[in-house]
Amino acid sequence: MGEPSIFDRMLSHIRSTSKYYTGYPKDLGPSRVLYFSSEREFVELLHQGHPVVVAFTISCNYSKHLDKVLEEAAAEFYPHIKFMRVECPKYPGFCITRQRRDYPFIEVFHSPAQAASQGKVADPNITKYSVKVLPFNYDVSAYGFREFLKRQGMHPFDPK
Repeated sequence: MGEPSIFDRMLSHIRSTSKYYTGYPKDLGPSRVLYFSSEREFVELLHQGHPVVVAFTISCNYSKHLDKVLEEAAAEFYPHIKFMRVECPKYPGFCITRQRRDYPFIEVFHSPAQAASQGKVADPNITKYSVKVLPFNYDVSAYGFREFLKRQGMHPFDPK
């Protein structure tokens, strides 16, 4: 065609020199974000011993942005931290138990341990577990996840 325009040259310069440019497509490989299908599978995932970052979403424009951020963060922290997305219209029972009204929101689950006092349990086959749940209130980016996990004492690159 001819010479690239000034705008095209400027964009290519930004892409090549700026490591914080987020619009450049990244090759993240296969998706590492898990999709919620049942509470039983969620509990099994918690028992693997890794922290689980759960995004409770509905369909909106912000959720589309959140999906991209989750993909990037999941690729960066794999396999030490698991990322899961729950579509709340499909699984309202699980989302309602969180008692939040603003969607989407993110919570971090970790350290499942058997509850010390079982209390009255109707069925002896039921075992109660306590899980530490932390609301995520940082910048929604891979950097924000890294800083949040560092402040909570969960080092993303250390096993367990």
